[in-house]
Amino acid sequence: MIVINNHLGSVSITRGFFTSLISNAAIGCYGVAGMNAGGFLQNVTEALPFLKKKKTPDKGVNISFTDGKIYIDLHITVVYGVNVASIVKSIQHKVTYVTEEQTGIKVGRVNVYVDAIKS
Repeated sequence: MIVINNHLGSVSITRGFFTSLISNAAIGCYGVAGMNAGGFLQNVTEALPFLKKKKTPDKGVNISFTDGKIYIDLHITVVYGVNVASIVKSIQHKVTYVTEEQTGIKVGRVNVYVDAIKS
């Protein structure tokens, strides 16, 4: 959870909100076939069926907060035959815009990892 203090008081935003917002923005980009598990915890959750939830909005999204900025890592699958570099730039731009517009928190960096290509 991140807490933002200003002259009106404090605002708390959960990690679940961030991961859901970021995941929806990334999936909405042209050429993205889906999100992949990224990081140790997500990979273990994917491997063990009894740990799976019905819906995992944080699948493929890792976030960290440092110095008042949010740093985002995304793990995606792209559709075969599209320009991967263009998709990555589009995702970086859209995720940055949506996150800053919805939360008011500056995005430090968006790293996009293309883990698979779907035909």
